[in-house]
Amino acid sequence: LRYNELERAREVIQHFVMCHNNLEAWLYYAKFEEKHGECERARRVFEEAVEALAAVLDPTLLEAFAKFEERQMEYERARAIYKYALDHVPKSLADGVYQKLLAFEKQHGDVTAIETVVISKKRFQFEEELSHNPLQYDLWFEYVRLEENYGDAARCREVYERAIANIPKAQEKRYWARYIYLWIAYALFEEVDEQDSERARGIYEQCLKILPHHVFSFSKIWILYSDFEIRQSNLPKARLILGTGLGKCPKNKLFRHYIELELQLGKLNRVRTLYQKWLEFDGTNTQVWIKYGTLETSLEEIDRARCIFNLSIQQPVLDMPEVAWKAFIDFEISQKQFGKARKLYEALVEKTHHFKVYIAFAMFEANVVGDYDRARKVFDTAHTELTATGEEQKEELMTLLNTWHTFEKEHGSTSSVNAVEELINPSKRQGAARLLAKAKSFVAQKRKLQTEATEA
Repeated sequence: LRYNELERAREVIQHFVMCHNNLEAWLYYAKFEEKHGECERARRVFEEAVEALAAVLDPTLLEAFAKFEERQMEYERARAIYKYALDHVPKSLADGVYQKLLAFEKQHGDVTAIETVVISKKRFQFEEELSHNPLQYDLWFEYVRLEENYGDAARCREVYERAIANIPKAQEKRYWARYIYLWIAYALFEEVDEQDSERARGIYEQCLKILPHHVFSFSKIWILYSDFEIRQSNLPKARLILGTGLGKCPKNKLFRHYIELELQLGKLNRVRTLYQKWLEFDGTNTQVWIKYGTLETSLEEIDRARCIFNLSIQQPVLDMPEVAWKAFIDFEISQKQFGKARKLYEALVEKTHHFKVYIAFAMFEANVVGDYDRARKVFDTAHTELTATGEEQKEELMTLLNTWHTFEKEHGSTSSVNAVEELINPSKRQGAARLLAKAKSFVAQKRKLQTEATEA
């Protein structure tokens, strides 16, 4: 070089690179060509270096290559090199490349380019974390959300397909709870965003195939699939889906949804059939009996409703029997059948002997029927029964007496109020009687002394 023998110097460097095929030698060669104004030669040197060192590609080489193109104002080339680096360098070393690319875009790119870099970095982070644990379903949700906001349909589908391919290892419902929502999100993406009903239908079908229905199922999937078919104006298919769902996993939520659908369509015979199936499946569910009876009442099928309510209270096992009795009584009251309601109260009192039932019975007679003597008789019967139990139900007895006392103050006389007060606090009454007796004795003794004094 000191004798201006540029070609000889180039040959020496080429031999040096052949003998020492490493990063430092190639960078020295490229710098030599660029220094002497041979930009095309320098570019070829970088390209040859990338090929020669492809087995152990160092991000430093590609960053130097991109910086060279940047100095030559070949910004598109530089951008392409940075992106090539992100795709080919080890993931553990890619963070520095992202920082260089972001700085490059801030200097030479626009807002869209900067966003692209940020999104690419986020994708890289998702891929890195998911490579260690692909069953992080919350992370998959964040990934698909990113692609839906910034990616195209093909990329979104790719991420969704990769996500749903990670089936939980254990057949326990708690492990599938988040996973199943990936299928739901995928189906809604195809139906709503892409307007592709066939793809959405295929997703629902595939989801139902992989669920272990013999172990557990998700009523939400059956309901969403049936709603999808309704939106496609395919009512027979929607009914078939719900019927199949009830056959494989009869659940309260599924029964309820199917009944609501048939009610909206005005198919009352189908609704009755579904209620009957529901009660066959879960006859202990009080709310089902009440809903069925309420339906018949709203349809003015009073005899049907009465039979249903009557059957409900005759069940040997109910989850809330007191609610069933109350619903039946309220039904009879709404029909102004006070005699039937009274018989129900009497049967319930005979069955439970509970102080709250007695109170409700008495309030019914007082407030609904308006027969205060009957109400008073109910209170008296309840007091007799609870008193016979001794100290075991002392608190219940006091609650009953206080309610009775309030009733007498509103609807009774002074004597009836005093009678209840005596029951509430008999010791106070006895103490007053003793004081009155002492007073009478004192007055009698005083009069006797006065009489003796007068005679004397």
